[in-house]
Amino acid sequence: MTLQEYEYARERPSKLAASCLLLALTMKNLGGWTPTLEYYSGYRSQELHPLVKRLNFLLTYQPRDKLKAVRTKYSHRVFFEVAKMTPLDMMKLEEMLKS
Repeated sequence: MTLQEYEYARERPSKLAASCLLLALTMKNLGGWTPTLEYYSGYRSQELHPLVKRLNFLLTYQPRDKLKAVRTKYSHRVFFEVAKMTPLDMMKLEEMLKS
């Protein structure tokens, strides 16, 4: 989704990927940012929080009529139906990132 948004072009791809991973871990309640993830990504959790919030905002307010083919593809069980997941409430995300 970020490929079509110009404001994300200035972000480092590695930071964008790490932020997406942290958001996914948070959304699925699979734990937080571990020392291993910090070591291999080169990013501390706190460095990623602003971008994670922006990504969740993008998921929350993205028009549903855009990218229909992508949504259909990632709604299939082969891709774990990730397109069907509801974004986190911004306040809940804030709390989860603090813990």
